[in-house]
Amino acid sequence: MPRDEPKPTWRQPYRHKLFYQQMESKRLGLLHELAPKVDLIAALLNPNNPFFDNQLKDVDEASRALNLKVQIERASNQRDIALAFKKFEELNAGALLVGADPYFNSQRALVIDPAIRLRLPAIYEWREFVEDGGLMSYGTSLTEAYRQAGNFVVRILKGAKPAELPVLQSSKFEFVINFKTAKAIGLEVPLQLQQRADEVIE
Repeated sequence: MPRDEPKPTWRQPYRHKLFYQQMESKRLGLLHELAPKVDLIAALLNPNNPFFDNQLKDVDEASRALNLKVQIERASNQRDIALAFKKFEELNAGALLVGADPYFNSQRALVIDPAIRLRLPAIYEWREFVEDGGLMSYGTSLTEAYRQAGNFVVRILKGAKPAELPVLQSSKFEFVINFKTAKAIGLEVPLQLQQRADEVIE
């Protein structure tokens, strides 16, 4: 089952920005645990994302704290993604962090397939990436988010004013690993990560 994180905070206008920023450092930390001997980690971020600057800051701070070298490439369309992976290949990157972004989620095959081809251990935001063949993901549960949205709709239909409803952020997080993909790229997932996973896809 997805693990519980701290309870949502009510009506804090910058809370979501801080939350969005901190998630990249969590994913980078998991990636480092998965591949601790990797010299260079590739990171794919979308400059059109409203939280792009926060993501950059988070990745930079986390990489310095972990003493990691990270090559960040910006991508906001299919051509950018292809060029980014070409750059990662040229630099012989050893692992991949795909930043949280709706566009990347809509183009999952374009970031999953080249990562597997290059045998890059990769981490993504949502479990949908792992279900489609990505190695692992850590992020909010979309199912839980949809449930919360449904509850809000019900409250509005019953007469609640949208402006008076609380601002919520997801409190359910999932860590998912695809063992089939790990085997395909010749990677053995450390036991401690296996034990912490909410779900393992065989």
